[in-house]
Amino acid sequence: MTGATNLITAEGLAGLNAELEELEGEGRREIAERIKTAREWGDLKENSEYHDAKNEQAHLETKIARVREKIAAAIVVAQTPTGGVVGFGSTVAVRDEHGAEHTWQIVSSHDAAPAEGRLSADSPVALALLGCGPGDSALVALPKGKRTFTVISVG
Repeated sequence: MTGATNLITAEGLAGLNAELEELEGEGRREIAERIKTAREWGDLKENSEYHDAKNEQAHLETKIARVREKIAAAIVVAQTPTGGVVGFGSTVAVRDEHGAEHTWQIVSSHDAAPAEGRLSADSPVALALLGCGPGDSALVALPKGKRTFTVISVG
């Protein structure tokens, strides 16, 4: 991830910082306790509990490093888009070609949760909608075929 940037909301950055704090605090404490307990059981060469705990410790440290990289590369983007067009942080209401209406907020990939109405700014739908205003239509090529979305409103 070196050299990459990570567009993120202030809320998303706060979530990453909280995750890092949890991993570095409680996560490390739990692993250290498991290693200590396993060491007390004797011969480390044949102690599977010890080796499992050491492997988990390595995975935890890798996860901590990845979260730190995301934080270091984070560029906080204000969620106050202007001009009435879809941008990062916008909430956009659209109607598809079948008449179904959808409302999504355009967020960072870290904050994305499509089932909760938060689309990654890197997703095909969000990329097609960026820069569109009310009344504009966007054609999106998706794995299941092409879809057309007409922007109803942008907030």
